[in-house]
Amino acid sequence: MRKPNPNATRRSAARLAAVQALYSMEITGVPAEQAIDEFRQRQEDEPKGRLAQPDGDLVTFLVHGATTEGPLLDEMIGHALSRDWTVDRLEAVLRAILRAGAFELKARPQTPARVAITEFVDVAHAFYAGPEPKMVNAVLDKVARVLRAEEFEGDATRPG
Repeated sequence: MRKPNPNATRRSAARLAAVQALYSMEITGVPAEQAIDEFRQRQEDEPKGRLAQPDGDLVTFLVHGATTEGPLLDEMIGHALSRDWTVDRLEAVLRAILRAGAFELKARPQTPARVAITEFVDVAHAFYAGPEPKMVNAVLDKVARVLRAEEFEGDATRPG
């Protein structure tokens, strides 16, 4: 049996931490820098070795990017939602997951689109037991097919 890649585990933990920070920002109104500082403080207070330590640089990248490019990301997400849904209608946690996922798809080409989508579906599973992870998969897949069409060439599924 293969051991998990510790860097991949740290990146997975970073995605979860970024979603938590984005959610906290939306609920409390704190700015990105304060949310990141609070994340760093929790990391210092956390006992070492029990859980994977999130990649702090990736947390910062995702939080800053999802915040700075929020309106553009919301537009992309809105186009990927079904007609009867809007970004504003989504629950705050779901919005945070989709914004972080869409930003990673847009700004981190070194992460294959399918890997990024799977990672954020896994984050959704950490919060939801219902249909929400499937929604995250569908929305991020549509966003990825627009942003990274070349990665999906030859697939039978078409965007839209």
